[in-house]
Amino acid sequence: MFASPIAAGSNQRLDLARVLLVHGELAPRLTLQTILQAGGYAVDVAITPTEALAKLDGNRYELVLCDARFGSREAGQDVLAYARLKDYRPATALITSEDPGVMRISPHSKRQVAIRTEELPALLGKVAELIGVRASRRSRALQEAG
Repeated sequence: MFASPIAAGSNQRLDLARVLLVHGELAPRLTLQTILQAGGYAVDVAITPTEALAKLDGNRYELVLCDARFGSREAGQDVLAYARLKDYRPATALITSEDPGVMRISPHSKRQVAIRTEELPALLGKVAELIGVRASRRSRALQEAG
C-alpha cells in the first residue's frame, strides 16, 4: 500500500487507497489522475494494456479503472478480467469520457453511472463506494474463512 506523511516532519504515515487508472488518451487520463489524487487516492497510471497487466502483477490496488474504448473494446474488458483474477480482488470499473461534459463509470455487472464533470464530488463518491464495496466483500470472505 502507498504511504505518505500526514504532516511535514511527522513520523505518522497515512495509507492511501491505491487506484490503477488505465487510459490511453492523455487529456482524460491526466484529468482523472488529478481528480483522484486531489480526492486522496494514490494513483498509478497505465497507457497500454501490457503496462496495465504488468502493474497488476507488481502491485496491489483497491480499484482498477479502465477506459471502455481502450485500443479495442475487448482490451479494456480483458484488463478488468485479469484484475478480477488477482488474489487481492480489486474493485473494477469501466470509464468512458466520449461526451466532453460527461464521464461514465460502469462497475462490473452494475448499472452505468453518468457523472458530469462539474459534479466532481459525485465522481469521488462513486470511487469511494466502489472501494467500500470491495472492502466489505473481502471482510465477508475473511469472516467466512475464519
